[in-house]
Amino acid sequence: MTVSILGCGWYGLALAKALVADGIAVNGSTTSPEKLDVLNAAGIEPYLIDLSAEPSTYKPEFFACDVLIIAIPPKARSGAGAAYVPKLQRVIGAIIQHSIQKVILISSTGVYADLNKEVNENDDTASDVPSGLILAEAEQLFKHQTAFKTTIIRFGGLIGPGRDPGRFFAGKTDIPNGLAPVNMIHQNDCVGLTRAVLDKDVFGYTFNACTPHHPPKFAFYTQAAAKAGLEKPEFISELKEWKIINSVNVPQILGYDYQIKNWYDWFR
Repeated sequence: MTVSILGCGWYGLALAKALVADGIAVNGSTTSPEKLDVLNAAGIEPYLIDLSAEPSTYKPEFFACDVLIIAIPPKARSGAGAAYVPKLQRVIGAIIQHSIQKVILISSTGVYADLNKEVNENDDTASDVPSGLILAEAEQLFKHQTAFKTTIIRFGGLIGPGRDPGRFFAGKTDIPNGLAPVNMIHQNDCVGLTRAVLDKDVFGYTFNACTPHHPPKFAFYTQAAAKAGLEKPEFISELKEWKIINSVNVPQILGYDYQIKNWYDWFR
C-alpha cells in the first residue's frame, strides 16, 4: 500500500513516520523546501507542493497512491482562510484525474458551535466562527463527491510533543469559563485512530476524535501546568458557552480503543 500525506506538519509527519515504521510506502508533501531533507531522512518520499499557486504546482507522482490523507489547516486566524476551499477544490481535481479511490480529510471539532450540550457525528455542526464555517464547507465539498470515498476525521484540541497543554495558560489569572469541559486528543491517538481507518479500510464515514474524558478546563490545565513544572493558572469558576464532543461512530464503526482514556491518569 502507498499512502500520500498532503501536509506533513505536526500531525502529518508523526503519522508518516509511524506508517514508514510499519513498512508502508509514504509520499509526503511540504510547502517548505528546507523540509524536504527532513522528510527524506525519515524514509518519506518528499514532494514540494504549493496549492496556493495558480496553477498549482506538483509532481503527478505524489498522487500515485492507494490512499490520500489531506492534513492542511485552513489558517483562518492568519487571514488565509478564504484560500482553503479553493485549494481543496484543486486537490479534488487531482484526486479525480489520478483516479484515487480513498481519501481521509482531517478536520476539527471546531465545526461545532458551543451550544451547551453534548454533540456527536449525527448532530448539525452549525459553527459560528470563521474557521469552523470554513471547515464545514470543506467537509461538504468532499461529502458530495461520488468519484471517490472520503472519511472525515475531526480532531479535538491537539496536544503532544511540542504542544504541552501546561504552557497554554501557565501563570495567567482570571481566565474565563473555568468550568467548561475540554475536548482534547493526544498526537498518539491522532495517529492511532488514523491507522485504524487504514487498517480496517473504513471509508465514507465521519469520526469525531476526542479522548472520551472531558474534565473542566480549570482542572485540566492546572494539572497540566503542575506536570510541566510551571506556575499554575487561575480560572474564574463559571460555566458559559461549552460543548462536549462525543462519538457514536468511533466505538460502533471503527472500534478504536483510545490510548489515553483519562487525563488525570495521564498527568500522574
